[in-house]
Amino acid sequence: QVQLVESGGGLVQAGGSLRLSCAASGRTFSNYAMGWFRQAPGKEREVLATIRWIGGSTYYADSVKGRFTISRDNAKNTVYLQMNSLKPEDTAVYYCAAGQWGPRRLTTTVDVGSWGQGTQVTVSS
Repeated sequence: QVQLVESGGGLVQAGGSLRLSCAASGRTFSNYAMGWFRQAPGKEREVLATIRWIGGSTYYADSVKGRFTISRDNAKNTVYLQMNSLKPEDTAVYYCAAGQWGPRRLTTTVDVGSWGQGTQVTVSS
């Protein structure tokens, strides 16, 4: 089981930036991947971006392409989400996730084996 600890959420004005971090510990496995999801009140949890640990292949949801960047630091077992040009509709609880890369590239919650505790991101207009 992988343990995930997130940091970096907060309150920001529209157009601003935030960077989320997620440190992983515990056993990893082949085809390991990490990613970021978010969940707004009354909405389903949605994938934002994922990254394959070996090779660094990435996936981005259309809603964040060009604004958000996922990256990893192998030495620190940490994944980051740089969020730029934030909009009020980006307000949500953001979750770090770990699981299998697989054909779906960790884009569905069923492929997630571990979740972080969640961090609130609030974008004011």
